[in-house]
Amino acid sequence: MIEEKYTKQDWKLFRARLPEWQSAYMDRLNQEYIEILTADMESSKKFWQLEKRINVDRRKTGVEAEMKRSKFISNLYSLIKEEAISVDDLEGFSDELQDHIKQMVNWTPGNDLK
Repeated sequence: MIEEKYTKQDWKLFRARLPEWQSAYMDRLNQEYIEILTADMESSKKFWQLEKRINVDRRKTGVEAEMKRSKFISNLYSLIKEEAISVDDLEGFSDELQDHIKQMVNWTPGNDLK
């Protein structure tokens, strides 16, 4: 069962670290938005490109995460896949959780998770 892959301490640590991770991720996004706004193109193109980009980014876990224990594992996985965090950012979490997330991240079709 997925709940067995993490401890109460893991959940507490996730809740403590998530705001920091999200802030750093949004800082990176803001820099990318600045690049769009300062690009050498028509203002209307910049506007619509930025609007499209923000609409995609706003749905990412690195911007807004649903804080439910049932979403804990999928939130960590999404943060890594979105490059909001790396596997190295899981330091301090239980070994079992780290191993489980690493297996998920490295999974390819045809390889069963244990």
